[in-house]
Amino acid sequence: MISKVKNAMSSFVGGMIPHGHHHHQQQHGAAQNGGTDGLPPRFPYTRPEFLDLTQELLQYSTEHASRPVITLKRDSRLPWRTGYAEVINAGKSMLNEDQASCDLLYIRKISSKQQRCSMLLEDGGESSGIPIHFWGVFDGHAGSGAALMASKLLHRIIRDRLCDVAHLLENQNNSPPICLAKNGNPFQAEAKKGACLDGEEQDGLLDEPRFHMEKDISVESLVMGIIETAFIQMDDLIEKEKESYSISGGCCALIAIHLLGKLYVANAGDSRAIIVRNNEVIPMSNEFTPESERQRLQYLGFLKPELLGNEFTHIEFPRRIQHSELGKKMLFRDHTMTGWAYKTIVEDDLKFPLIYGEGKKARVMATIGVTRGLGDHDLKVYNSNIYIKPFLSCCPEVKVYNISEQKHGCDDVLIMGSDGLWDVTADRDVADAVSTFLSGREPNDPLRYTLAAQDLLMRSRGVLKERGWRLPNERLGSGDDITVFVIPLAGGELET
Repeated sequence: MISKVKNAMSSFVGGMIPHGHHHHQQQHGAAQNGGTDGLPPRFPYTRPEFLDLTQELLQYSTEHASRPVITLKRDSRLPWRTGYAEVINAGKSMLNEDQASCDLLYIRKISSKQQRCSMLLEDGGESSGIPIHFWGVFDGHAGSGAALMASKLLHRIIRDRLCDVAHLLENQNNSPPICLAKNGNPFQAEAKKGACLDGEEQDGLLDEPRFHMEKDISVESLVMGIIETAFIQMDDLIEKEKESYSISGGCCALIAIHLLGKLYVANAGDSRAIIVRNNEVIPMSNEFTPESERQRLQYLGFLKPELLGNEFTHIEFPRRIQHSELGKKMLFRDHTMTGWAYKTIVEDDLKFPLIYGEGKKARVMATIGVTRGLGDHDLKVYNSNIYIKPFLSCCPEVKVYNISEQKHGCDDVLIMGSDGLWDVTADRDVADAVSTFLSGREPNDPLRYTLAAQDLLMRSRGVLKERGWRLPNERLGSGDDITVFVIPLAGGELET
């Protein structure tokens, strides 16, 4: 088994793709759109709907040699005058495995019948209720199926869950009641704090509160929790529908939601979002990789060693251990440590480490380079029956930015991008590039944010030369799929 893992790792550590990286090794024989199991794809491969590509342009977008930049049509408009651009990889996969979505939905009270199937319902052109703006970047790996499905459904799942509490969102000044009735009835003013709102008085409950210590929960926290549980629901849905459809691979998911004056940014994976305001960079996401989540992964391996298949060790060492080093002392660290100490090497330490490699080459079980995302339910260690999904989390980190408390100019933006952008361009460089570009465009130019996204993407892709795609400083450009949103924070005002 160890030799198999070594072979699987050799391509990553050896740097076969120096200008980019694989999130995990492609499964042999796996198709990009639809699998080898004969099942139909859940959604046929396409690019984001808002691009409205013809079949000819769709084919053009897949050309690895020229890597054309795809942007919005000149007469197309996204909410808030959002800018968007994308480009395919330099050959690591047949198709562009990134996906994106951008939509305006409305939150309103729905009937119990709609609650049961509303995820399959469109808004029908109605524009009543509380508006919610949604942007999503889904960086797929080992196929585009999971990213496609998430881009089509995640925003609607979030919308549906918000509809369940629409009556609470309408009263932001009131804390959400701790208990709701079975039918989700709104707050009953006569019920004292601590009462469950099910319309059934419990003996003495309204006269004497049973609980004297209660947490004060904000509407903001409620929205954050709804987003977090929607990611879990999306992941469960992918697993469930894999019984009937071919849904290939997995994906990192980065979304932004504007609701009631606040921006909620949720990230599961290694995509990234930053806010650029008055030339200041405000990080809105953290990346989840084998290195950043080392202790969580090691702790799980410690608690459930059966998940390691008797082939891996949860303990980390600075390098692979040789059999001749048994009995010697070597530096190590486990889930309880941030620093290093010495331990005596025993037979179990010769197993392959759960986390191996550094930086972008770090892998979980020699296979995958991200630790959070959607899908990957069938992902196994190469040529084994060891599943990796138990170590992967679909839960996002949610950060909140209060737009309504700040005054924003037309050059203040939220930038969202897949890791293909950030692999070669630092946050500060991205901010400077966008700020410089926008300063040279008229504020009322309807294409200024799309052109800014295009300019940013081309800076990270570079120019094709004899030795591959190169940046102006001759360093290697990004060979990965790249997806970029540039969203003006004054977008609501720009639309009016």
